[in-house]
Amino acid sequence: KNKRDEENTVIQNKSRLVAQGYAQKEGVDFEESFAPVARLEAVRLFIAYAAHKSFTIYQMDVKTTILYGPLKEEVYVNQPIGFVDPYHPDKVYRLKKALYGLKQAPKAWYNELSKFL
Repeated sequence: KNKRDEENTVIQNKSRLVAQGYAQKEGVDFEESFAPVARLEAVRLFIAYAAHKSFTIYQMDVKTTILYGPLKEEVYVNQPIGFVDPYHPDKVYRLKKALYGLKQAPKAWYNELSKFL
């Protein structure tokens, strides 16, 4: 991924470690997939209550919310292509936090968020 300026010139190259989730199997690599979704009735009730009390509502879209939540179980990933340690090519990484593409990432993020709500 590249960061660009106003003239569409590349300023900085961004890279991130991504877990390749297509190899994960439910029941073996993870127990359940998780996708919290608000029901339309709940959203309408929230907006009606906020309007009744004259509250201000802010909408935001956070694209990286599910990244970097602490994991409860042990998760290992292979070394990414291009970043293989030449002295230890057969070693794997043990993750301490969730990565993009990992099936456990949404649940880890939701558990972290629940501590504050």
